Amino acid sequence: MFLGIGTLFIAQLYNIHLSIADQAMLVVTMVLTSKGAAGVPGFMFVILTATLTSAGLPLEGIAFIAGIYRLMDMPNTALNVLGNALAPLVIAKWEKQFQPGQTTHTEYIPERAA
Repeated sequence: MFLGIGTLFIAQLYNIHLSIADQAMLVVTMVLTSKGAAGVPGFMFVILTATLTSAGLPLEGIAFIAGIYRLMDMPNTALNVLGNALAPLVIAKWEKQFQPGQTTHTEYIPERAA
């Protein structure tokens, strides 16, 4: 959501009209780039740069977003990591590959040096 709002803010800031086709292309670009996002603080700037470049919007607009994004960065990173951790569990449960009481845990006991 931040990427979409940030991109539209930059377009309005520079008085650039985005047609419906441009907005649809931005949605596709943002979905594809955000799914590959790493759980690293500040990575949304990389995604926003790719989005702005594909839309032909000026990259200088990122400077206006940088001050606000610092406040949102840590919660966004935490939610991204949480989503990346939960998605495989949800899919495995949906595919009936994961049953919560049937997990096996083997304890690692290192060998003693002789």
